[in-house]
Amino acid sequence: MTETDKTGKTLPREFYLRDAREVARALLGQELVHEGSAGVASGIIVETEAYLGVVDRASHAFGGRMSSRTAIMYEEGGHAYVYLIYGMYWCLNITAQGVGTPECVLIRAIQPVTGLDLMRRRRHAEAGKRLANLTNGPGKLCLALGIDGSVYGEDLCGNVLFVRERPPSDSAEIVVSPRVNIDYAEEAIHHDWRYYFKGNPFVSR
Repeated sequence: MTETDKTGKTLPREFYLRDAREVARALLGQELVHEGSAGVASGIIVETEAYLGVVDRASHAFGGRMSSRTAIMYEEGGHAYVYLIYGMYWCLNITAQGVGTPECVLIRAIQPVTGLDLMRRRRHAEAGKRLANLTNGPGKLCLALGIDGSVYGEDLCGNVLFVRERPPSDSAEIVVSPRVNIDYAEEAIHHDWRYYFKGNPFVSR
């Protein structure tokens, strides 16, 4: 893996102020960066899922639900919605749309670029272990990048947690499919709102 090209621009606010499905697709190939106290770690986003708020039974905001956990979803797009699953794994979502429209994009997998040694330490992974296992899932990538509840609400247009623009990849084919692990969501299980790069080894299983 090569070090990230630090000349890339941070994605602007306008990038996030649109339908979550558009944002989810457009995030593929962009570089997610976390500049934490332990150092910088980043990776290319290779898998996402869109959640469409009040009309989406799989969304935490379905039907207009709001709580202290989901409040950030109702703010302007381009902020970090971070929450725990199974009481132990953090998941990173990036909010979309404008104020009052609680859509978001779940970052499901990344391909490591910067801070590989730091990621391995955080994941307690030996150098000989399969590299893709570091970040091929939403909980795994948060552990590797040092993302937890402390970055809830973080502005993705800032300089702590952000997405850096990368050159487009002409060879990467995007696959669209139903989202995973939402068996509770009735008709929403059939929506093709998951996006990933075909054949990329870092996509979650």
